[in-house]
Amino acid sequence: MRLAPVSLSLVESVLAKPVLDEKGMILVGAGVKLSERMITRLKQLGVSSLYIEDKRTDDIVIVDAVSDETRRSAVNTVYNSMLSMIETERGARRASRPQIGREISRVFQDILADLKANNSGLINLASIFTVDGYLYHHSVNVAILSTALGLAKGYGQKEITEIGVGALLHDIGCTKVPQEILNKPGRYSDLEYELMKKHAEWGYEMLREQDGVSLLSAHIAYQHHERNDGSGYPRGLKGDEIHEYSKIVGMCDVYEALTSKRFHREAFLPHEALEFILGGGTALFDLSLVRLFAKNVAVYPIGMTVKLNTDETAVVVSLNPEYPQRPVVRLLTDEYGRRLDSPYDIDLTKELTMMIVSYNE
Repeated sequence: MRLAPVSLSLVESVLAKPVLDEKGMILVGAGVKLSERMITRLKQLGVSSLYIEDKRTDDIVIVDAVSDETRRSAVNTVYNSMLSMIETERGARRASRPQIGREISRVFQDILADLKANNSGLINLASIFTVDGYLYHHSVNVAILSTALGLAKGYGQKEITEIGVGALLHDIGCTKVPQEILNKPGRYSDLEYELMKKHAEWGYEMLREQDGVSLLSAHIAYQHHERNDGSGYPRGLKGDEIHEYSKIVGMCDVYEALTSKRFHREAFLPHEALEFILGGGTALFDLSLVRLFAKNVAVYPIGMTVKLNTDETAVVVSLNPEYPQRPVVRLLTDEYGRRLDSPYDIDLTKELTMMIVSYNE
């Protein structure tokens, strides 16, 4: 299978991985043949890429960081937890809702187990979802990335659970932001931006009352928009004033947001998002965490269809952990766009004059 941009050229292609809705439920299942009407509707729903079957890439196995079952369960749990919190707020009931902490902790243990069992090396996020489900899928992806970094740092069970639970709920304050602002397609006005920034404080206030959610997990919601140089919000904290959990989640939050399609812009490619993180250096993020992140996240996910500087089209076959920007690729077309009858693999660590320049169909 391979990952390709959504376009009418995919008509008659067969879906290789499902498309999920905002609740983590399957909207379009694997094995479905794509029609023009279906592709148009998926584009309207904000889906920009799809995993499709391709005989030339049948042997490529795309391994998500967590299983499909774990991902769907996690998204559904985050969705229901946030909905429950909204209902609590609207009902003016300030009592603790202990089941939220328990349910989030339970589903996080499934994520953790999958990550520990994943021997594929670099973390690869391989879910496809509609843009209206961004908040819930984003929360799960940030938790996956943050937990992977926590494991790489050698965190123990208590620490890893605190960061994972906090990451799953880091954006819960967004449930209090009006939908017309949260999903606005254009730039925020100054007033809208000030309101949007309040989600960090609101999230902290909501979580610190919850049994089963530690105060450190609640502080992740509070601090995930703080930046190393003090340019973040809500308190303009600097350096060591920011808890390490929040530094990790804040960096993963930025990366995942950049690589996701939003109402107001298209998704950035993984390597473009990583370049932004690296460019932030010590100004925005902790440099040691940036380096750790770069070593553990797949810059070019397996299955991604790419264009080379030679104008040839290829698909990423496998990753080189030591050189993540130079994976093994399979050439599908020549420099004139002609389909190759016999695709072949090239290791970009050995072909130094060749490089990936863009995501391609």
